[in-house]
Amino acid sequence: MKQPVIYIGTIGQSVWRSTDLGDSWKRASGGLFPEADIRAIAVDPSDPSVVFAGTENGLYRTADGAETWQLVGSEMNDLQIWDIEISEKNPNTIFVGTCPSDLFKSTDGGKTWIRLDVELADECAGGAIIPRVTSIAIDPEDDQIVYAGIEIDGFRRSIDGGKNWETINEGLSSLDIHGISVVPGQPKKIIVATNNDVCRMDDLKSWTPLAVKDYLPWSYARSVFYCPNGENRVYLGAGNGPPGDEGGVFYSIDAGDSWEKADLGIVSNSTIWNFAYNGNIDDLIMAYSVSGQIFRSMDHGNSWQKLTREFGEVRALAIAS
Repeated sequence: MKQPVIYIGTIGQSVWRSTDLGDSWKRASGGLFPEADIRAIAVDPSDPSVVFAGTENGLYRTADGAETWQLVGSEMNDLQIWDIEISEKNPNTIFVGTCPSDLFKSTDGGKTWIRLDVELADECAGGAIIPRVTSIAIDPEDDQIVYAGIEIDGFRRSIDGGKNWETINEGLSSLDIHGISVVPGQPKKIIVATNNDVCRMDDLKSWTPLAVKDYLPWSYARSVFYCPNGENRVYLGAGNGPPGDEGGVFYSIDAGDSWEKADLGIVSNSTIWNFAYNGNIDDLIMAYSVSGQIFRSMDHGNSWQKLTREFGEVRALAIAS
């Protein structure tokens, strides 16, 4: 079987690529500013040589597996890109979230883009940061349903592919949303990571905080990831702050009612920021700390290994099959 390709997005060191499951890395930033800030990477599920990268100055695309990158001309050119989501069912449909907060959509594989009409805050309470769309999730059962999490502006949902949006914030522990995961089933559950808890929505109307601080060492939750294989686990990346100086991975087999700590071998050097998974590679899951440590599981999250190479600051990770 062809070896997967792993891409990492760094702050200040652009994109790096590994063809040996993370044992070694080479910079892959031809056409990109070599000291670019990369906060989002997404691989086209229908063509693994097509990859999108979000920089501090717009969206870039490669069609040759990151040998060369080209700027995707759009209204996003002067914006920070914080998330990129490509529809598994229709890879021509792509959503992008930016800072300052805006949502964009393409229906032709990234050739053209529209700015979506969604009400988003212009500033955060206290003015400490600029609002940004930190997470987008396309519903795995219906790609007309799209969810967006905004820091610090709560949760949005569209049921018509992004034409119209509703705000669903009732019950949230915080409007500071970092990550979104959809757990299929009856009823469908939506789980979000916030700066002070994990929250779940069972009725698509209001949220229930799960009070993870009562039994986990850290309640700063940065990412949640539903893995459809194995035990249908939901993984949580958490730590003691942004960036924090310690963190770890947890998983739940009951949609967040209880959590187990994954054994990374060490306490990570900062908050676990996010995960990467490719449904065509059954057993591989990867995670990273924001301060540059990379972790790999080759057995569906049952055991983990810290990779030797570390980076200064990592904000994105993607796996191409």
